[in-house]
Amino acid sequence: MNRFADEAVIEVFSGKGGNGSVAFRREKFVPNGGPAGGDGGRGGDVVFTVRNNLRTLSHLRYTQKYKAENGRDGEGSQRYGRNGKDVVIPVPPGTVLRVASTGELVRDFGKDRGDFLYLKGGNGGWGNVHFKSSVNQAPRRALPGKPSESRTLHVEMRIMADLGFVGFPNAGKSSLLDRWTNARPKIAPYPFTTKIPNLGVLTLHERDIVLADIPGLIEGASEGAGLGIQFLKHISRSAALAFLIDLSDDAYLDAFTILSAELAAFSDAMLEKKRILVGTKLDLDGTAERLVELQNKHPGEKVMGISVFSGAGVKELGEEVLTLTAATAAT
Repeated sequence: MNRFADEAVIEVFSGKGGNGSVAFRREKFVPNGGPAGGDGGRGGDVVFTVRNNLRTLSHLRYTQKYKAENGRDGEGSQRYGRNGKDVVIPVPPGTVLRVASTGELVRDFGKDRGDFLYLKGGNGGWGNVHFKSSVNQAPRRALPGKPSESRTLHVEMRIMADLGFVGFPNAGKSSLLDRWTNARPKIAPYPFTTKIPNLGVLTLHERDIVLADIPGLIEGASEGAGLGIQFLKHISRSAALAFLIDLSDDAYLDAFTILSAELAAFSDAMLEKKRILVGTKLDLDGTAERLVELQNKHPGEKVMGISVFSGAGVKELGEEVLTLTAATAAT
């Protein structure tokens, strides 16, 4: 079963404040004891926290209602009610919270990574001990706890990576991710093997580079064609892009132009990212000549060739990616 999920709709509820108590001292030899009603406890808060080990929102699909605990009521002898426990909702880095009904942005965890207190629990009500006065020695008044709050949220995860792989199906993205990391994506010689985004970490010279491989794009992806449209948003969070182009495909010279158009149709900001063009399958006949033609077609771009099968160019590409992502991180 595919348990990857990058969107969810959830309901969150803060805790209600506990009611204040009406009570009086009842002690031996104190027949007319004064007020002794304690305050109610405060309701629990709704808190979101970023967990770096999370890579999906599937846990929010299975549990769609999150309720903080209500505060306990106050009691006699000025005993205060216990505060309600907070409900803490873990989310992956890059998660975006929006009000479901309006789309209003609540929090972007790609920019703000700390814990986020979203809804505060209701305050507890005062017990009757607060209402004693010179003219009212035995008040029979207490306040109820403040009510809870609830919201319905649309939660969306956008993968954050140093380098995002972009390419047509079967361009070799998953193979390169497998070569460089321990991500072990599904690989096969037919299109659309990748059905969900895959993440891996390339470690070079004691620096970790997070890589993201999304399902292959096809022409018209930005309008909903194929699988890639569902995951373009993940690439939008990548700091830099690697365009993987299959040199054994007869349309190799047009690939970068088509891919760029699809990214621009999704967001103009996509083409402002630093990028590198990677010709793949350099071990096949005729691809070396095609790599030269690709370089000549795009003289203003950095174009490199690799073969994951033979290892040709893979080390050199890694060094270039290190330089590219280091420059991106510094800006």
